[in-house]
Amino acid sequence: MTDPDPFTDVLDGPMYVVTAASGGERAGCLVGFASQCSIDPPRFAVWLSVANHTYRVAREAEYLTVHLLHQDQRALAELFGEETGDRVDKFASVHWRPGEGGSPIVDQLTTWFTGRIEGRIEGGDHVGFLLAPVAVCPSAEGPAPALLRHREVRNLAPGHPA
Repeated sequence: MTDPDPFTDVLDGPMYVVTAASGGERAGCLVGFASQCSIDPPRFAVWLSVANHTYRVAREAEYLTVHLLHQDQRALAELFGEETGDRVDKFASVHWRPGEGGSPIVDQLTTWFTGRIEGRIEGGDHVGFLLAPVAVCPSAEGPAPALLRHREVRNLAPGHPA
């Protein structure tokens, strides 16, 4: 098998916090693998590491909320990327509210949508969740803030059980 690093090393996509709730649990993790995947009907896919606490909660969830991180939100990237929900209640240190199906909406992360899980795709050490948007944040006034990019959080522990 060919190593894709020469190709993937030049990618610098946006970073997301994905949240889920099921069975009385809530979880959230930092995600770098996500993309719009259909225009009509609108669909978005997020990929969660099977090692993550968030994946275990999302397996039983009906909805996921996908929050886009802005450049000035590195502290939230660290919270959701370095801490594990197996040991820490990440939501104890942020303001949040329940969205569709209880999926947490983090108040500080103002660019988000909630999607109903339409399907799951096995992908090696990650599973893709195909989402149909059911709720979207209100549009912001003024220019869009700069996004937090992969290169800015590369030193966060990859594959950590978030």
